[in-house]
Amino acid sequence: MSDSLLPADIVALARRVIAENRVIGRKVTVAESCTGGLVAAALTEIPGSSEVFEQGFVTYSNEAKEDRLRVSSDIIEAFGAVSVACVYAMAQGALELSKADVAVAISGIAGPDGGTDTKPVGTVVFARAVRGEEKSEAESRLFDGQDRAGVRRQATLCALELLLP
Repeated sequence: MSDSLLPADIVALARRVIAENRVIGRKVTVAESCTGGLVAAALTEIPGSSEVFEQGFVTYSNEAKEDRLRVSSDIIEAFGAVSVACVYAMAQGALELSKADVAVAISGIAGPDGGTDTKPVGTVVFARAVRGEEKSEAESRLFDGQDRAGVRRQATLCALELLLP
């Protein structure tokens, strides 16, 4: 039996993220909404993670995204919190407010409520920003929205994968 409260696959991937980023001397940060700190929890589950994990931002409300990550209210009003534009701004804000080399941001609709025809439950948007690079990556995924915990688990795994070098 594991001492971790997190699923073994998440811990294993977090261990890989820490190890591979440690080798190249890269620091990471995360800006989380629908995952509520699960990515940060997974990273800090690994002994020695402080060599790699710089800090995390849990910005669940729109106001927190604006106040803590400097996401423009215009972006949230125009595109919503679950959008490429918002998550890109979250990743940029996390990078600017930290000393990390790479940031991953996550926002989504974990359910069971809150979905719409255009953004159903299970919609999760990710962005990755790297210090010194103009181009950032952003993508939207639709995970199985039948179970809130399942959506959050899938989103955590995807975010961790984006932190791999």
